[in-house]
Amino acid sequence: MTDKLRTRIKKHRWFAKFASREGIGDAAVEPVTNGLIDADLGGGLIKLRVAREGGGKSSGCRTRVLFRREERAIFAFGFAKSSKANLNAAELRTCKQAAKIVLALTQAQVDTEVQEGRLFEVNDDA
Repeated sequence: MTDKLRTRIKKHRWFAKFASREGIGDAAVEPVTNGLIDADLGGGLIKLRVAREGGGKSSGCRTRVLFRREERAIFAFGFAKSSKANLNAAELRTCKQAAKIVLALTQAQVDTEVQEGRLFEVNDDA
């Protein structure tokens, strides 16, 4: 049994639009809050498979989350499993570079990103 983490969870503006289009609710963050991830890709990047509302993970989406354990998780990128098998090497490098930048932000900088509408709070109680 895993203990619930104290990770602050956000989603990027692009991901929020993607999740809305794909029917992914905020409850999809539960695996992250419970410390259950599909793969640690290194460099502050994790892979998480999420289900669409009313469906299972097999027909769901793959997400890439910028992640620092017990500090912050930012859902940044996602794609339907039916449209793309995985990220290519260049896309993976770009995601890791983004993780390095975003995870280095101070809490005040993250709060500014939320105020400016580039990041959104995630309600994991949904």
